[in-house]
Order: sequence, then C-alpha cells, then structure tokens
Amino acid sequence: MSTRPITSSSTSSNTSTAAAIPVATAETEGAQPEKLSPQKDTQLPVLSDLFGRFHNYLRISVTERCNLRCQYCMPEEGIDLTDGDKLMTTPEILRIARIFVAQGVDKIRLTGGEPTVRKDIVELIRGLNELRPLGLRKIAITTNGIALRRKLPALREAGLDGLNISLDTRDPRKFELFTRRKGGTHVLQAISEAAKLGFDFVKVNVVVMRGMNEDEVPAFVEMTHDEGIDVRFIEYMPFDGNKWGQKKLVGYRDMLLNLHAIYGDAIERLPLEKNHTAKSYRIRGYRGQFGFITSMTDSFCSACNRVRVMADGNLKVCLFGNTEVSLMDLLRNGASDADIIETIGEKAYYPCLLLSKRLKSSLTHISESGDAHMVDVSGKQPTTRLAIARGRVRMNHETLTQIKQDQIKKGNVLAVAQVAGIMGAKSCSQIIPLCHPISISKVTVSFALQEGTYPEPLSCAVDIESQVKCKGETGVEMEALSAVSIAALTVFDMCKAVSKDMRIEDVRVVEKLGGKSGHWKESD
Repeated sequence: MSTRPITSSSTSSNTSTAAAIPVATAETEGAQPEKLSPQKDTQLPVLSDLFGRFHNYLRISVTERCNLRCQYCMPEEGIDLTDGDKLMTTPEILRIARIFVAQGVDKIRLTGGEPTVRKDIVELIRGLNELRPLGLRKIAITTNGIALRRKLPALREAGLDGLNISLDTRDPRKFELFTRRKGGTHVLQAISEAAKLGFDFVKVNVVVMRGMNEDEVPAFVEMTHDEGIDVRFIEYMPFDGNKWGQKKLVGYRDMLLNLHAIYGDAIERLPLEKNHTAKSYRIRGYRGQFGFITSMTDSFCSACNRVRVMADGNLKVCLFGNTEVSLMDLLRNGASDADIIETIGEKAYYPCLLLSKRLKSSLTHISESGDAHMVDVSGKQPTTRLAIARGRVRMNHETLTQIKQDQIKKGNVLAVAQVAGIMGAKSCSQIIPLCHPISISKVTVSFALQEGTYPEPLSCAVDIESQVKCKGETGVEMEALSAVSIAALTVFDMCKAVSKDMRIEDVRVVEKLGGKSGHWKESD
C-alpha cells in the first residue's frame, strides 16, 4: 500500500460534485430532498481515506443466503443466518444507495450470499437505475449463475450493466464436488447467454486451487476465443473457517508461466485500468480477455476504491478491517441523510482523513502540525522483548545447487548473508527514520534450503529466519524484519551472476514476546 497521501487539492473536484447532488429519502419521497454537504471541516470528500483514495465504488450485500455450499466458502450444513427483521429492506438499500451516490459513488455492485435468490432482485435493480440522474453510471451484480439464465433479460431491461459470474470448474462432476450442488451446465449456459445480451461486461471469476482446478486454467482462457468475456483467475485467499493453507495457493506468476508455455508470444499484456484489481491479458485474435486478481502475491490495496455495506446494514471501509458502522440503526432511529453522512465521516472515515487534527493527535508519530516525530518511550517499563521474522528467496535448481556446493564466485553465500542480516538488524534505526536506536542483546539468522518444493522454474528456495532479542522500552519487530530482508538481498546479490530469475517473498513477523501487547504468534 502506498503511504504517500494525495494533497487535498487533488481531490477537491470530487467535493463540489458530491455537495451539489440532492438525495431523496424514504421519509421525504415526493418532497423537496435535502441537500447534503460532505464535510464541514475539510475540503476532502467524506469517502476519501488517509491515502487520498476516493471510494466511488459501493458493494452492497443484499442477502446472506446462497444456493450453493462451496467448500472453501461455507460448511456443508450452511451458516447461521441473521433474523430477517435485522436485514436491510429494499427501501433501506435504495436509501443508502442514494446517500452514497450523493457523495460521489458512481458504481454499485450487488453481492450476497447469492443476490439472485432475493425475490425482488429485478425491482431492486430498477430502483438503482433511477439514481442515474444523480451520478450513478454502473450497476452490476456478483452471482454464482445457478438461477441466472432465466432472469437475464429482465435484469438487462431493469438497468443492469454487467455481471461477475463465479465458476471454479467447467467439469460438471468437479462442480458438484466443489459446490456440493449440481448445476455447472446451467452456469456455463448463463455465461454464454449473458455474452449475447449486450451487457457492458461479463466477467467469469475462477478461484484457482492447487490440486483441484489449476489444470483447467487453459480451458478457461479458451472461453475468451469466441465470446467477449473477461475471465479472471483469483488467488486462493484466507479467511476464518476455510482451512486455508499456502499449499493450496497458486500464484499468478505460476499460472502465467504455464500459459506462456502454451500460447507463447500470442499473450499480450493490457494496460492497467484505474483502480484495477486485475492484471489483464489477452490472446492475440481472441474476442475476450483474461486476468489475475493477485490478492495474495501482489496486493492492489493502494488502488482500492471500494466500500462495502453488509446485508445487516453494517458499513465496512475495508473488507479485512475490523471497523464497522451500523447504517441500519441510523435509518431505523429516524436519522436524516445529513446525520448519516456525518456519522459515516466521523466513525468510518474520520480516523483516516487527510489533514485532520484529530488524526494527527491520535497518531503517535505525527505532531499537531503534521510533522513526523519519534514516540517518547522514556516512560515505558523496560521488558525483555523477542521478535521472530521469516522470509524466503525463490530460485531455480542450478542456483540452489551452487549455493549448497559453495560454488558461487562471490563466496560462501549463507555465511555472508548471515553476517549481513545481523548487521541489518543492528542498523535498523539508521535505515527506517522513526525507529528507535536500541541496545540489541542477541541476533540470530538461520537458513533452510528447500529443494523442489515449489512449481518450476523457481522450484527451490532459501528460507530465512531471524530472531532478535533485547531488554528495553520498545519492540524489535522491525529489527527482525530488517535482518531477514538484508539477508535475502545479500543472497540475491551474491547469486545474480548465476541467474537473476529469483524472487524475494513472504517476509513477515511470525512471533513476538514482551511489551504491553504480550505474546503474539502468527496463525497457522
């Protein structure tokens, strides 16, 4: 994620647009709608965050229900559903949509659960379509496609612009295994039908899982030959309950390498779109395109322009964030549109608004005037602190062999990298501006050689672990990370004459002890 915020002048054009758009509410239907001001004490739009990203894309979950039981998504018995009276009604969804459009949102996507199981999904699309004069440009849904085909004409007529259709396998037997339901052929038929109905876009989302469907990637690419669809391969992502493990992850680079072996120079890279989530490609001569959503191996958080409202009316600015604001409580307690906008700004966005005095006083490294400074830790009680970090350098078999046999011309790679890592930990405060110089009592840097563990061509790796210990007022996580990073860079530097095709990855803290937060350990 980028840490260089955009100045207020660069987003001021959005402010004037948002402030001028009136919003009709459920209570004021037919009356003169109130005019909203996005922010009283700043020139930024309400929906801007610390990094200057303006969230003009709203995703609304319209139901928790789903007609599939995908193995990586939901247990076979389903989940405990929220009581119906605690979920948003259609008028509430439309009112929230109007409020966000008034603040500059120009794209809305309906999600679930499965949105097509909602009986009034067509009427809901039609209601959103009435927001176009207020600035809404795109209406889309994300669907599993099971019940989609017969609804496609009505959805198109109601104003739906595009679809994201989830399909992880083209094999009917695998489909039933993955989803615990039949219907894979219905989804394929819906995709083909949607491509013929003139939607602005039809995207097919494929979650790629090692040992399950990575062999089908070329077949999905072939779907773009005759139809103008966009197939997006999604890296398998972690969340509580899906028993996620790295062994199931297939990185986009590995998928792309396999496709290059099939299509060679016929693969063309397409320009990145603004606020992109996918790295896009096409096969020369094919009507459609394909891409990779690299959530795990190459984060696109810095380009994020999305904000989410859950089916229970809770607003989430970030999918992986913990902060939620209940908009439904505000709606049902009689709050005005202006009150709701103010609450969104105060509780969801205000903590990360640019140039906010409250923000500056709450960030320990930022002064009231906006200047960076070191935290005063002199009042903290010294405790014994330990941090463990890990990372790896992926490489080909030849490079690893030369390391093992001490044939690298620059010298003993692991010995030099070990010293470099220790020096990196000791020099951390000289490299990272706001880190405290601390008295380190112990640094260890160790290595494990992995041979044939990963897909070709980078099937081998040097795994690196550092442990840093001190007794002091502040932690040593940054020192441990610096040790791993500098050791990895040293391995790269010493081996690049053999092959520059190496990859430094997965550098992270895995455990820490001491300090106010006590013991923390990375989840399995």
